[in-house]
Amino acid sequence: MSFVQNFPFFSIILSLVCAVVSFAANARWARRLSIFLLSASVVLQGSLLVYCTVHHVRYSYMMGHYPAPWGNELTAGILEPFLAMLFAGVMLLCVLGGMGRILRDVPADRQKLYWVMVDLAHVALMALCYTNDIFTGYVFIEVLTIASCALLSVRRGGRALIASARYMIFALMGSGLFLIGVIFTYSVTGHLLFPQLHTAIADLWASGGHRFSVTMSLGLITAGLAIKSGLFPFHLWMPDTYGQATPASSGILSGVVSKGYIVFLIKVIYQVIGIDVFAATGILNEVSIKMIAGSVSAIFARRLTTMIAYSSAAQIGYIYMGLGMGTQAALAAVLFQIVSHALTKPMLFLSGADLVAASGGHRDFNSLRAAAH
Repeated sequence: MSFVQNFPFFSIILSLVCAVVSFAANARWARRLSIFLLSASVVLQGSLLVYCTVHHVRYSYMMGHYPAPWGNELTAGILEPFLAMLFAGVMLLCVLGGMGRILRDVPADRQKLYWVMVDLAHVALMALCYTNDIFTGYVFIEVLTIASCALLSVRRGGRALIASARYMIFALMGSGLFLIGVIFTYSVTGHLLFPQLHTAIADLWASGGHRFSVTMSLGLITAGLAIKSGLFPFHLWMPDTYGQATPASSGILSGVVSKGYIVFLIKVIYQVIGIDVFAATGILNEVSIKMIAGSVSAIFARRLTTMIAYSSAAQIGYIYMGLGMGTQAALAAVLFQIVSHALTKPMLFLSGADLVAASGGHRDFNSLRAAAH
């Protein structure tokens, strides 16, 4: 095995080490460690992407000494390091672009913990991109949920706590449905690793046995991840949450955290379920109305942060509509939408926060008139 193929494992371990060291260090060193971690992660994922592209390699990395189906695995090809590099790069740009607001919005006694949560959010996103085990994916989904709630609630004030609590309620609802779906899937197939799950589900579907059980488990998994990513009508936490968080946190959550859940769902659809079986279940056939409803909500919004938040719900609807089509062209469009939205939505939150600050803290459109002047 080439040394470069160890980079996914190094990224995960380095993130965990930085989180522990940051917790023991002061706020300044914690900030420096987080910036170093995100910068190093971009370099590691970029190097692996070049390696996989040049050598046309897709490989599995066994964790520890236990092979499948008992052990844990990471997989990497071209798509995984590309998405991991995108997530790390967007997180780095968010914290650098929002550094001034982080230092002002986050109390001094909480800044160290803020950077610890940034490290934990990073390790969870890396694991969701590379993992080959559905239960490991659930574990890091929970890590990402906890880190996201902490990033939202670091600001002082009751409204920030209320917003983070609302986010936590919806996130736990999604986690519960996903976990039930995983348990249901394991009870039917007896496997947790993606290749074995894919073979077992294909055999069950072809034989006609347990089709209802398979459909129910896949529906629960899809519904759980859809709720966590903010698909309409489960997007009601977005306006207050994004509006109360510091701009860097809003950019991270809207740009990469919601996309991390969707990327993991794409892995489940194509590597676990199989696109033919997933299309036959018809789980996402009625998702286009969710896209339209999110766009209409954004049009009628009267506050800047509310409009940006509702537009995020609409963009999530576009992504799920593409997944529901189940074609190769639709998947390419979904991936393009993920990349473009991950890059542009944090820009809107960061620039919108500066526009609000320039207008004296007002967020409604009437008060924002002539703010550029």
